[in-house]
Amino acid sequence: MRKVDVVAYDKEWMEQFKTEARKLREIMYPEIVEIFHIGSTSVPGLAAKPIIDILVIVKEITRIDNFNPAMIDLGYQPKGENGIKNRRYFNKDGANRTHHVHVYEAGNEEIIRHLAFRDFLRAHHEKAVQYGDLKQSLAKQFPYDISSYIKGKEHFVQRMEKEALSWYLKLGGDIL
Repeated sequence: MRKVDVVAYDKEWMEQFKTEARKLREIMYPEIVEIFHIGSTSVPGLAAKPIIDILVIVKEITRIDNFNPAMIDLGYQPKGENGIKNRRYFNKDGANRTHHVHVYEAGNEEIIRHLAFRDFLRAHHEKAVQYGDLKQSLAKQFPYDISSYIKGKEHFVQRMEKEALSWYLKLGGDIL
């Protein structure tokens, strides 16, 4: 059973992202448009589960399945769409997850959702603190119940995603 572990921000997360992004570029280089650090570990000062979330934007999503053997060699488990249409998802190190890779084709609407949420929390420290506090509280309340932890965040995240998307579009943000 996996423990829900929310820890204080670690500045090493950025280096971990950069290291992994280099490896992903080597594997998927012909398809990659851009790679972004997303999720809570990408927001300075935000408490998070110590799992690096990576957003990879590619030219053609259906070609990503060809990289599954190389991703497995790197320690990732291919999960296919994993509940989100037109995505490819990978997690690394099984029950002791260290990385999640979310792959979308350029133009997919999910891209803006991830980037807007990240950038909104980076720009609104008080919202990031609220989110971190909520996550720490839920991790204490549900230390071995990831489903309840996720459900407990759901309302806050949905509200913040709407606010973030509106903010992002007003700033001129666009889907890559």
